[in-house]
Amino acid sequence: MRLLTLILIVCCSIASFGQAAKAKPGQTLLLLDIEGKGRISILLHTKEAPKTTAQIVRLAQSGFYNGQRFFKVVKQPREFLIQTGDPASRTADMKDASLGSGGSGTKVPYEDSGFPNVEGAVGLSTLPNDRDSGDSQFYILLGNAKFLDGNYTVFGQVLDGMDVVRAVTLGDKVTSASIIRG
Repeated sequence: MRLLTLILIVCCSIASFGQAAKAKPGQTLLLLDIEGKGRISILLHTKEAPKTTAQIVRLAQSGFYNGQRFFKVVKQPREFLIQTGDPASRTADMKDASLGSGGSGTKVPYEDSGFPNVEGAVGLSTLPNDRDSGDSQFYILLGNAKFLDGNYTVFGQVLDGMDVVRAVTLGDKVTSASIIRG
């Protein structure tokens, strides 16, 4: 009986895993596989934020995000965000104050996508007071944060895997980032 239960759990997991990886015609998805947690499927707003999404797609396809860790996780005093995209996070101690300052070396100017900073929104991180300094780092919101609107390009929305987003802890690793086009 236990073996049958295990087989059913594995089959259901594989079925739902495959569903998260399908893009509808015209859609582009960013898939993040998080070590020991699962997959996050993000719909990219390619029409509304073309420069930003082109940068993220290029980096994901080149393997840039593979092996990087979530170096910023803010859940107290309220659930706020998780952040990745600094290549130094692969090897640096998570308490290293320089984390959050690295990138790919390509700047992307702010794009007003028209999408708000709500739960599951994915935005391009920037330097303080310079919304045109985006590069490779991005955040995923754990709750609404309207006060961020107009300061950061919102370039995506989590379609599937908010449970994975909520389970991410400091230092969790992106084992792979891939792009699926519909």
